[in-house]
Amino acid sequence: MVTYRQLLAASVGLILTQASNLADVAELDPVTSITSEQYREIPKPSNVRVVATELEGPVFATEDGRTLYKWPQHKLRNGYSGEPPGKPACYGEPRLTTAGLMSPYPAGVPLPDRDQRPACTDLWKPFYAEADAQPVGKWTVLRRKDNRDQWAFDEQALYTSIRDQQAGDTFGGTRRKHDGDSPAIRVPIGPPPLVPPGVTVKTTSIGRLLTTTKNESLYAYRSESAEPLACVKECLVEFSPLKAPAVAKAMGEWSVVEREAGVRQWAFRGRPVYTHPDDTHSWSLEGSDEEGWENLFTQRAPSPPDAFTVQETLAGLVLADSAGKSIYVYRCGDDSLDQLACDHPNDTQVYRLAMCGGGDAERCQQFWPFVSAAENAIETSRAWSVVLIDPKSGRYAQQDHADAVRVWAYRQRPVYTYAGDLLPGDLNGAGTGEWRGKRNGLLAFWLRDDFMKGIE
Repeated sequence: MVTYRQLLAASVGLILTQASNLADVAELDPVTSITSEQYREIPKPSNVRVVATELEGPVFATEDGRTLYKWPQHKLRNGYSGEPPGKPACYGEPRLTTAGLMSPYPAGVPLPDRDQRPACTDLWKPFYAEADAQPVGKWTVLRRKDNRDQWAFDEQALYTSIRDQQAGDTFGGTRRKHDGDSPAIRVPIGPPPLVPPGVTVKTTSIGRLLTTTKNESLYAYRSESAEPLACVKECLVEFSPLKAPAVAKAMGEWSVVEREAGVRQWAFRGRPVYTHPDDTHSWSLEGSDEEGWENLFTQRAPSPPDAFTVQETLAGLVLADSAGKSIYVYRCGDDSLDQLACDHPNDTQVYRLAMCGGGDAERCQQFWPFVSAAENAIETSRAWSVVLIDPKSGRYAQQDHADAVRVWAYRQRPVYTYAGDLLPGDLNGAGTGEWRGKRNGLLAFWLRDDFMKGIE
């Protein structure tokens, strides 16, 4: 049985000491006590701050620390959802029927729990601008249809999420890529990372991964430092130095190494940086399969509970419970003009119950049980928490609820196993639901999914 810590130490090529060394090279946010990647300072309004987060890196936030989100327009099978630049679309009137954006459903079908359905602004509070607010940099002020002014960044209207309760929370949305007919998600916004030209940072399930803008992951050799260089001759057949131009200068955690006369290379935290030719998609980790090589992260994602394990599948590495059963997360977005998410215990449970048990809560528990948390389970991050759930309704339960179960949750959402998975590494429940589970359904918790190239 492979533990998560063993995965970090070997399977994905990450070393545990990297996490402890982060404090030496990156600052600890005084508000959130989270070690964060470095970023570029850009102009912003006086009532906006930058806070560190566990999963999304530095984000822009309100004065009281609430993360700011945009709702970028997204093309679906039958139209567009989200907000076009410069046009807020989140208002106070509940949407009660489908929009017909996600085939095969037509427009005008009544949505569930109509008498309790929240309006968009009940869940997403507009970030209103003061009467005398002035544009600054990429920050502008938009006039809403309700005649109030709202802040926008890069022309996208901004909101806070009621899911976020304290500074550094990002439970309302993610920067991780959603594709195909998956709903238009809300996305945290933040300052640009402090990286060289051609380099970017991507949010993955295991951390903020450094890549090139061409989707090539960045690597370092474990024992290599700037002097002496260890990757020479035959090594350069497999790994290519990330070259720095002649005018490049050190910035933050990035420095420049001179490999030979006229050949300069970028180094991150003192370690020369390379690419690998087999990396061809958005978060490939192929190069870490080579002995001694590891991917580079600006910050690592919090570790799951200690009892969790990692199982190898044909497509990659998946998170699993203590018995080796694959762990699944539930994703859901309804087919309405405001595209409200429906994956949280405070949301309607109609969609989830229909997907996991044909509307029957007992069948859901039979086929898709929650991952139980022991009485002495310890929370070590915000990302992973222990919550009480009423199994009959799927909603949060109070401590004195007779039937409440203690379960593990990721980003406040409970996680599940599948009864049809019989052996460690089985993924018989993966992609259950609409659009392979991406629109409304259950997806495996991938730690790595690049064993088969091109898999999404």
